[in-house]
Amino acid sequence: MSLLSLENVSKAYAGVPALSNVSLTVEPGQIHALMGENGAGKSTLIKILAGVVTPDHADIRIDDWPVSIPDPAAATAAGLRFIHQELSVVPTLSVAENIFLGRPYPSWAGVVVDWRRLTALARAALARLGITHIDPRLRMARLSFADQMLVRISSAFLDEAGKPARLYVMDEPTAALSREESERLFKVLREIRGAGRSVLYVSHRLDEVMALCDWITVLRDGATIGTGATAQIGADEVVRLMIGRRIDDAYPKPIAGHGAAKALEVTALTSRTLAPLNLTVRQGEIVGLAGLAGAGQGDIIRLLAGASRPTGGAIAVGGTPFRANGPAAAWAAGLAHVPRERRAEGLVLTRSIMENVTLPHLGTLSRGGTILDRGRERRQVIAEASGVRLKSTGADQLCRELSGGNQQKVAFAKALTGRPKVLLLDEPTRGVDIGARFDIYSLIRDMTARGMAVLMTSSDLPELIGMCDRILVVRDGAIAADLPAEGLTEEALLNQCYGRATAAVPAQAVEEA
Repeated sequence: MSLLSLENVSKAYAGVPALSNVSLTVEPGQIHALMGENGAGKSTLIKILAGVVTPDHADIRIDDWPVSIPDPAAATAAGLRFIHQELSVVPTLSVAENIFLGRPYPSWAGVVVDWRRLTALARAALARLGITHIDPRLRMARLSFADQMLVRISSAFLDEAGKPARLYVMDEPTAALSREESERLFKVLREIRGAGRSVLYVSHRLDEVMALCDWITVLRDGATIGTGATAQIGADEVVRLMIGRRIDDAYPKPIAGHGAAKALEVTALTSRTLAPLNLTVRQGEIVGLAGLAGAGQGDIIRLLAGASRPTGGAIAVGGTPFRANGPAAAWAAGLAHVPRERRAEGLVLTRSIMENVTLPHLGTLSRGGTILDRGRERRQVIAEASGVRLKSTGADQLCRELSGGNQQKVAFAKALTGRPKVLLLDEPTRGVDIGARFDIYSLIRDMTARGMAVLMTSSDLPELIGMCDRILVVRDGAIAADLPAEGLTEEALLNQCYGRATAAVPAQAVEEA
């Protein structure tokens, strides 16, 4: 008897199919991966299960009984729990209140909220993930994005009398999490599997899918392309099914070596969270920033991008001193930024592709700096969209209508307009599928071949090793080591992040800052 069975699931928007006769079966005690490129239909399928989207047609069975899921309450009553890709929180409410979003608060006689019990239940839900550093009474706005995601994940493990969870549906739950946080989540998911309950798991991180999941179903262009046991399908076949072709190498090869000229030079730079920093990125060079969550690598990017202010030190871009007194000054100096959270920080989703791409460059696209040259603006956007291989209906399409990978390409197009000297990338492939990742990697390689310098962070250590020339290890707000990426192993880099040097890293490669 299957826990969940979906047959002939179809959904179209304005006549354009998002799902076409999709089939999926999840067995009891199974972690089942749902794979596919951005736009393959994964999120639409999950929203149908959650009762958020009404399908045009769907045969849904739970324990072999036909069910209807017209709304989120019906999904909850059926034993389904969801963590969606879009982080839905109320910043002005407490952590405990956010954990109980969409659920009745515990109360006295159904009238007065029992705040003590609310806090206790929220703390227990957090503890289910081994989270002890988040106070349930804190306002949500005070948490980092990663901690907010942990709160939303913990809400799925909230014990509810009379409504036992049968299936946990998770859409990119580890996208904002550190390796340690992800491992805690995986431990809980394995316990869920051992208890005979199931997980439908969506992730673009193929390595974690292969290690965690028992079964894989692949969607492409809104249709089920293949399904089978993880061990039998294999990673190479999953990639082929997802994108319709094989990628022989995960990372494109460097087109040319980097130059000797310094594109970015930072000297004794300090802030409230960072110790004195000294770093150099040369023309055509890709330098990575690695570290544990909260070590400060993201703070370095934001400081250089003008999103925060330094308390001392100096920055030079292309040999010219630069004063980090705001994002506009950074853009003008040739420092282009692709932020970590594209939806919240990088794009205005309710505006068009054209408006997003040209937003920081309106002065250079205007006649006399006052009247925007619309024709030139459109030509520029069309050229940039082609350069980043953007898939869209045109420059006037709203960004909210694009897949995650194409939204990220819009953020890149915005950064590359004006040909910056230095590209600052903060988690550039977060939530991006394998095919779009390769496009982004190729784009970065093309830019460095033209002399552009890149400084990037990533929680994906193989990505740093595969893409970078050098990797700076950040610990406690300071640069602790400068390592050549060639020959570096993931284990050695992780040990450096924890402050444990290993024999796998040549002693002469480690330069204490």
